[in-house]
Amino acid sequence: MKKFTLVLAFIGMITLQGCTTNNDDSIDNDTISEVFELKNINFGFDGGNSYSIYQVLNPQIYPSDNILIYRLSGTIDSSTPIWQLIPRTLYLDEGELDYDFDFSKEDFTIYAGGTYDLTLTPSYITNQTFRIVIIPGYFSNKMKAGVDLSDYNAVVNAFHIDQSNIKVLNK
Repeated sequence: MKKFTLVLAFIGMITLQGCTTNNDDSIDNDTISEVFELKNINFGFDGGNSYSIYQVLNPQIYPSDNILIYRLSGTIDSSTPIWQLIPRTLYLDEGELDYDFDFSKEDFTIYAGGTYDLTLTPSYITNQTFRIVIIPGYFSNKMKAGVDLSDYNAVVNAFHIDQSNIKVLNK
């Protein structure tokens, strides 16, 4: 009986040795970066000289996830957009214009404020387009060395984001 128990224990150790729940060398298949777009959206007036865009995240992201937001600042041609990472300060003839944002696992808010009356430059607060890049916590904690986060295309390439699946949240 002791030999039989010893053989079962040995087989059990060999079987359990092959199981692992943590493999740092590979990425979990549900750990995917995503991009959403807010297209042709207007900032709402908050009072003072502050404007904002509020958006609920559905589904919510994980508390460990991170968000990067890029503003479409122009185009080179019809197929080459220019994306600028925010926060960003623009120095205009009228004064300084700041774009900033905050986020939680449930929502995010993009802010526009400045040192002048922003209604003097409506092109900066109306018909704006933003790309919201959700980076899973796995990547946030182990950020790839050398990725220039200010370069939208570098981020998309580094995190293997399929741009053909970008969802427009608001038109």
